[in-house]
Amino acid sequence: MDSILSLISTIGIFVIALLILVFVHEFGHFITAKLFKMRVERFSLGFPPRLFGKQIGDTDYCISATPLGGYVKISGMIDESMDVEHLEAEPQPWEFRSKPVWQRIIVISGGVIFNVILAAVIYSGLNMVYGEVRIPMNQVEGFYIADSSLAQKIGFQTGDKIVTVNGEELQYFQDLLNPATITSSNLEFGVKRGEKMLNIRPPADFLDMLNKQPFLSLEDLVPSQIADLSPGGPAEKAGMLKGDRIIAIGDKPIRYWAQLYKGIKDSEGEMNLLVIRNNALDTVQIAVTPDPDSKTIGIRQDFEQYFNIEFVKPGFFASISSGTSRSGSVLVGIVNGFVKLFSGDISVKDNLGGPVAIANFTKQATDSGGIRGFWEITAMLSLTLAVMNILPIPVLDGGHLVFLIYEGVTRREPSAKIRMILQQAGFVLIIGLIIFVTFNDIMRQFGN
Repeated sequence: MDSILSLISTIGIFVIALLILVFVHEFGHFITAKLFKMRVERFSLGFPPRLFGKQIGDTDYCISATPLGGYVKISGMIDESMDVEHLEAEPQPWEFRSKPVWQRIIVISGGVIFNVILAAVIYSGLNMVYGEVRIPMNQVEGFYIADSSLAQKIGFQTGDKIVTVNGEELQYFQDLLNPATITSSNLEFGVKRGEKMLNIRPPADFLDMLNKQPFLSLEDLVPSQIADLSPGGPAEKAGMLKGDRIIAIGDKPIRYWAQLYKGIKDSEGEMNLLVIRNNALDTVQIAVTPDPDSKTIGIRQDFEQYFNIEFVKPGFFASISSGTSRSGSVLVGIVNGFVKLFSGDISVKDNLGGPVAIANFTKQATDSGGIRGFWEITAMLSLTLAVMNILPIPVLDGGHLVFLIYEGVTRREPSAKIRMILQQAGFVLIIGLIIFVTFNDIMRQFGN
């Protein structure tokens, strides 16, 4: 029963996100067509067959049965319907084909532009409502790098402090995984190791590796200092105090909380802890809970205690600026990701997701982040939809745009026959891609 409810919830959240994205995309085509006095015959959420709707003026506003997208049918345009009957008559003033090329380019690009605007609006709204939490990197002593972790595989060592990314100074921890930066083709970390500076350049398949293993987290930079103790726990009974910093377990040096946690998990019976208390060294002997799945000594961390975390809740205009900047960063990251897919630097099988993967990501984001998580993933999907639609594939907006650019440059419209052949080929390609990514999603689910 729980699995059925979870499936229904996943589908429901995905459908809501999809309807928002499709509506905004198609509204972009619709409103720009209306702006240039083009007749819009149908505004449909979903693909045929038509279920229900209402005719208002020249336009049929309707809901259709196939909930995988939507479309706006503009008079005088060869679109997904492959309708060419209108070509037999003289162009009419209200038709798409009778308008100047620059106007048609704006109409074709309208959906993509509105998807980008939607993402910027969402990110700006999230900034205004929730604000931003920033962790200054100048307070970070360094990172704990676990054995066999992704960071270790690409060359990091415990204690390394990241100073620059791609030659630019790293101001905040959040900037470390900036999408535009982390997907760049020449990604390079400037690292301070002891008194030396060195550069670490991840391999070309770094994004593939990142897809399978986390890189660096907040847990990796928290020092091994006790913020609080469980009343009556082993640590309190042994005489440990708030503010104690554990610098060794036995003869193994300790600097970070994640390192301390692992040391406790690996310990058997009693431990000898070397502690700094009031600038003096002390040794504490402490017993570890014997249960191997829940070894604990009753100590807790408090991230905010260690760092001067900056909470910024920007005003209206600052939120718009920040939201627009973030939208641009994510957009560049998505474009870089597609470039790496096409160049073979990252695996298509592991990184290209279809409806099943998108539905799962949307559900996971909503489960972990609530309404904020939902809007975060919706903004990212809106930008992904924009990039997908602008690809130069017939049937997609990018394919229509190629035809229009050709017409604008040569002053000659491509023949209807050629456009129809390419449209049909593009349609087959898209259907094949949908089948592939859906099958790939299902196989990944079985693999997991």
